[in-house]
Amino acid sequence: MKYSYIINNVRENEKTHTIFFDADFNAMPGQFIMVWVPGYGEIPLSLSYTGKPKAITIKAYNELGMRLINYKKGERLFYRGPYGNHFTLVDGKKLIIAAGSGIASMHPLIDDNSIVIESLKNGSDIIFEDELRDRAIFTTDDGSRGIKGHVIDALKDIKLDDFDIIYVCGPELMMKSVFDFLKDKNVRAEFSLEREMKCAVGICDSCSISGIQLCTEGPVFSIEKLKEMPEFGVSRLSYSGKRIFIKV
Repeated sequence: MKYSYIINNVRENEKTHTIFFDADFNAMPGQFIMVWVPGYGEIPLSLSYTGKPKAITIKAYNELGMRLINYKKGERLFYRGPYGNHFTLVDGKKLIIAAGSGIASMHPLIDDNSIVIESLKNGSDIIFEDELRDRAIFTTDDGSRGIKGHVIDALKDIKLDDFDIIYVCGPELMMKSVFDFLKDKNVRAEFSLEREMKCAVGICDSCSISGIQLCTEGPVFSIEKLKEMPEFGVSRLSYSGKRIFIKV
């Protein structure tokens, strides 16, 4: 277990914060670390900034998350990693598709050659808005920002041939809908998946999907690889190891 000191804690919205910390390890977009909060446990979090300083962006869903977003400058952040593979970096035009906090893992990819489609429950959920302002298409469940609807409502009007690569991250049902939309098209696409993780080093198998361990062989997979993973968008293992089905 390593630790670094927190440099800054930036509030992105009501329950989402970006925590910057001083660390010297090398990392690539799409990789994650296992963050340990004493008394609460560990959680896998993608790096939203991979340079120096580094950062994680977290939405507080539970007590562990609430503790994390209330960390102060100078406190210690305990972690293991980085783990996993990473997105393939390209010099060409990129289409970034995200839902909710899925934008965090792809934040390091955003540049002047990027167009972002982001799906949210409502307009107040937007993070990194200053960077997204001139290059983003938003969809919201309630229509409070951008298109009322979901990712596919925006994606169907995009000319896919304009892009050299497509990156996707977010809730699995959203990613499955994007996968289904793209799978018969001639596109280069990569998806960052999420599963329950305990060890992050390929021992516990809690993150297994179609016999593939997310922590060591992922979390980023090409669209071609996803075609060989029938459990994608269908079922997953719970933290206790019970198989559960992903509900529509």
